[in-house]
This record gives sequence, C-alpha cells and structure tokens, in this order.
Amino acid sequence: MMTELDLIPGLIVRAQSGFFDVQTDEGLVVTQLRGIHTRGPQETDVAALGDRVKVRLLEDGTGVIEKIEERDRVLSRRAPGRQEIEQVLVANPDQVVFVFACADPNPNFRMLDRLLVGAEREEIPAMICANKIDLVVPRSAKEEFGEYARLGYRVIYTSAKTGKGVRTLRKALRDKISVFAGPSGTGKSSLLNQVQPGLGLRVKEVSRATRKGQHVTVVPELIPLDVGGYVADTPGLKAFALWDIEPEELDAYFPEMRDLVADCEFSDCSHLHEPGCAVIAAVEKGKVSPERYDSYQRMRRGDTD
Repeated sequence: MMTELDLIPGLIVRAQSGFFDVQTDEGLVVTQLRGIHTRGPQETDVAALGDRVKVRLLEDGTGVIEKIEERDRVLSRRAPGRQEIEQVLVANPDQVVFVFACADPNPNFRMLDRLLVGAEREEIPAMICANKIDLVVPRSAKEEFGEYARLGYRVIYTSAKTGKGVRTLRKALRDKISVFAGPSGTGKSSLLNQVQPGLGLRVKEVSRATRKGQHVTVVPELIPLDVGGYVADTPGLKAFALWDIEPEELDAYFPEMRDLVADCEFSDCSHLHEPGCAVIAAVEKGKVSPERYDSYQRMRRGDTD
C-alpha cells in the first residue's frame, strides 16, 4: 500500500487544460489531479501555478498529484464573470512585481492601487516596475510613480528597449519566486527577455489602432532563472476584481491610511463622508494623495475599475 513517504514533492511550474508540469528532484513530471480533488463545486482553483504538491509516479513516467500543500499566500482575483469564484494567478510567491508602462499605454494607477491592495491583503512583498522610461522625460515618470516610493514600495525604472534598470531588476529577482503582473502592453515579456536573453517569450507591439496592449502570454508558467529562482509572466490584466476583501477592511491595506483610523471620531468610519474623519482631514491637508484616496473611494463603493 502506497504511503506519503512514497510520494515525490514538487512545484507546479505550468498549468494548462487539467495538466500540470511539476518540477521535482527527479526532473519535470507531467501530472494530473487525483479524482478526489476535482469532485463537487469549487470556489477556488484546486491546484495552481506555484502550488507545492506531492506526486505519485506512474509506470509511463507521468504522475498523479495526490496531495496539495496548504498555501502560505496567493495572488488571486475574483474570476471574470458573475460567479463568486477565486482565480489563482500564482500561489506561494515570494514577491510580486507590478509592471506598468510610463507611456504607451499610459499608466492605470487605479489598477495599480487595486493590485497593491491584493498584495497587502496576502502580505506579499510588492515592488513596482515603471517600464518604457525611454518614452518619457525621466523626471516626469518619477513624479508620477514617486508617491508609491514615498509609501515604502520599491520602484524600479526600466527600459526593455535600452536596457536601463535591467541589472537592478535581475538582482531583485535572484533566488525568489516572483510574479510579473500588470496590464497588457506594458512590456512584461520584453523585460524578461532582457533579464534573461533567450527565454524566447513572445512579444507584440501595442496595438496602434486601440493604443491598448495585446494579450501575449496565454499559459501562465514559472520560468527558471539563471540567477536562481523562478518568475511567472502572467497574462495581461484588463481588470482586477478584489477577492475576499470586505469594504470595512480596505483602510488596513492602504499604508498611508491605516495608522489614521484610530483618530477617526467614529469607530466604524467609512472615510467617505463622516464628520471627524482623520483620513478625509489628511487628504485635505495634503498628507494623503487625492488620487490614492479616489482609488480607495472607488473600491469602498464596489466599483470594478
């Protein structure tokens, strides 16, 4: 009778159509989930990129995932559509790199704020990569993204075209499981080709007709890096709907707001209209960015953009 000692531990590095590539000490194994894991309705992805699993090897060299270890953290969103289902982008990341272009397309800071809230919720260290700095005056880019640096987020300014900042980015990825996430067309795949030449990631130019990025990455995977660790190039995001975050929790995931909450006149203050609100007062005094406060208001009201 097979016991857990007979199973081989591994890491899911690719997932597509019910098949999972698992990296083990004995090499890469193509696996499927044991049937017991797929029975009944599911509110989340049972197995996903980055999951630590235990595999039973079959005679033909393939395997069956018998056990999925509990996740430490997860970068996820509410799945597109009306169903209340969690879509796991990557499980157990060490850090997340949110890639936004300085121009072409222009940065969508509301989406960046939503992504940062998701990372704060899961306590995933987050950094911001402001790419395509060659298309703008560097000072203007640093003014636009500078608010995030003041909040304590690391901001790396890069150009996949000129190579600026690539060495810094490569060093930041060393020996970690990292996630690249952001809108389409911001240059995630181009940057990874600069970080590690020869990855062969497909790259398309931003559509000249729509000025929006075209979705390039189709199958998410963890790509091994020569400097150690893995990086996941996730599909470009058109929207990021928060998952499992209650409106009254939001202020805890805005670093500039969470320490102000205790000074609000009402313990259940929504920071939208109440008198004596310390957050509103901080906005009026210029201590909290009006743009970030606008993002908070939209999320608190349940807006999806």
